[in-house]
Amino acid sequence: MAMVVLTAILVVLLSLLIKGAYETITCYWWTPRRIKKIMERQGVRGPRPRPLIGNIQDTASLVAKSTSDDMDSIRHDVVPRLLPHYVLWSQQYGKRFIYWNGSEPRMCLTETELIKELLSKYSTLSGKSWLQQQGSKHFIGKGLLMANGDDWYHQRHIVAPAFTGDKLKSYAGYMVDCTSQMLQSLRKAVDSGQTEFEISEHMARLTADIISRTEFDSSYEKGKQIFHLLTILQSLCAQASRHLCLPGSRFFPSKYNREIKSLKMEVERLLMEIIQSRRDCVEVGRSSSYGNDLLGMLLNEMQKKKSGSGFSLNLQLIMDECKTFFFAGHETTALLLTWTVMLLASNPSWQERVREEVAQVCNGADPSVEHLSKLTLGLSIWIPVLAIHHSEELWGKDANEFNPERFASKAFAPGRFVPFAMGPRNCVGQTFALMEAKIILAMLISRFSFTISESYRHAPVVVLTIKPKYGVQICLTPLNP
Repeated sequence: MAMVVLTAILVVLLSLLIKGAYETITCYWWTPRRIKKIMERQGVRGPRPRPLIGNIQDTASLVAKSTSDDMDSIRHDVVPRLLPHYVLWSQQYGKRFIYWNGSEPRMCLTETELIKELLSKYSTLSGKSWLQQQGSKHFIGKGLLMANGDDWYHQRHIVAPAFTGDKLKSYAGYMVDCTSQMLQSLRKAVDSGQTEFEISEHMARLTADIISRTEFDSSYEKGKQIFHLLTILQSLCAQASRHLCLPGSRFFPSKYNREIKSLKMEVERLLMEIIQSRRDCVEVGRSSSYGNDLLGMLLNEMQKKKSGSGFSLNLQLIMDECKTFFFAGHETTALLLTWTVMLLASNPSWQERVREEVAQVCNGADPSVEHLSKLTLGLSIWIPVLAIHHSEELWGKDANEFNPERFASKAFAPGRFVPFAMGPRNCVGQTFALMEAKIILAMLISRFSFTISESYRHAPVVVLTIKPKYGVQICLTPLNP
């Protein structure tokens, strides 16, 4: 009897081993070879992939070399610095080429009409790959940014009302109040003798405070530790994206895995305190609902358990959505503002034009919702999709020059500028982000003039998003002494 049981166990183990070997060989050998041959028959070629790692090492080596030194001046031809592999392979293989991130093939697509069609007509099929999802698993999990298919559709349906219509209008007051507090602290620092400021730190804290107050009924001070831990997780995930991700590798007892899991657990513990506090208010009768901000909407949806479609929202997914919006709701807007301030600080004539526009529209008052549609502020400036946004073929010979007037031209085709993507999967917080950016910039520029500090070192780097490696140092001068 014992031999029969032992034999059965060995048969099961052998079957699992054979299945695992087959799936591994299929994933890392047969499927890549099959896809490579199919694409070559269609005329799409690319750099030769190495076994298992594809072109990861090539990409990492090119980026390490191109970013090893700071830029010698403030220039905007940053594609060779940040996407050297794109520059090299597009020259060798043409606009449309294929390269390999491990075993995952990625086709480079730069034709704007095809991109528009893909994002508009095939939004349910487009989404995040397995490797992208694995790379951010411990960072933002399965939140809206990483969801695909029906899961993405239902999550988008739940969170969209938090960023539309009257809800957005109600946020304007919070944005103005938070910005006023930041500007007052800057003014106090200037009055006490400080002239140079690392503006990216102030913008990050301000946008974090705004997203905390508007969507989580919290404050920056309460969520400060969450933002700090998410920043560390972001850096670790960016490092992981440059290395091979094998199935099951997250279970290896490596230093990286232990660190990232520890950070993830601490972030989720802090989030659960915020979530549980909201739930306790309802359970003890202090409130009749979970609220109508983003967190309240998520908790209300969870109470419904399952919708007719079979989509279920649980606590883990709520925490993933919170991480997604804590991160995406502040960092991207903070970077937009940081780079905008850098550009205006180094282009004083444009800074003055923006200041005059703010004065004309707002007439000395703080910006309101009614003012925002009349403010252009030159905000549509060099942000990803990087290669398309710097293409001389699309933008002309001055593609790498700071020229906001190009967006006012009748010849401007919106499809070539996609900072928030397009189609059904465009950024759900786009209107929120632009509203926030306009309010902050309008208030800052109406109270201070600013120039680039001599200590500023121009060195853009990619850490999932494009950041200034050493921050952005500016010198502030109050307009009303």
